[in-house]
Amino acid sequence: METTPVAESMLVIRLAERGDIAGLLRIYRDLIPEDPELSVEAAGMHFDALVRIPGSAVHIGVLNDNIVSTCTLIVIPNLTRGGQPYALIENVVTAAEHRGRGYGRQTLLHAVSSAWKHGCYKVMLLTGSSKPETLGFYQSAGFEQNKTGFQIRRIAPRAD
Repeated sequence: METTPVAESMLVIRLAERGDIAGLLRIYRDLIPEDPELSVEAAGMHFDALVRIPGSAVHIGVLNDNIVSTCTLIVIPNLTRGGQPYALIENVVTAAEHRGRGYGRQTLLHAVSSAWKHGCYKVMLLTGSSKPETLGFYQSAGFEQNKTGFQIRRIAPRAD
């Protein structure tokens, strides 16, 4: 009996909804496995706050009803550049078993396109990675490594 291979479904890219939170929490484990677990209820409160910011959203790539890629876009109001907002992209991740297929790039470009539609004059992101494949990923999506990034992190209080 001859079988025909089943082609993978097409990636559907859309904005995350509250019902996607459990799936988002699963994929975020591939981004930062050591992160403290967040309950779906707590994540829902953070999600609601994020989507109240005009233009801000979690973009997801869905394949066969599973979230396989995601990134968060925050649109920030601005008092320079004629009042044009700018955007920040964070939490770019593709599920480990789906990497190397272009899903992350498609989702990232969807978020960038949304930033342009919301009148942003630039889109920024930071990566803590120095891996050539990670840097190449962002460059292939049109990002340039042309500024110096700085950050300061709050040190969590120690438990007694």
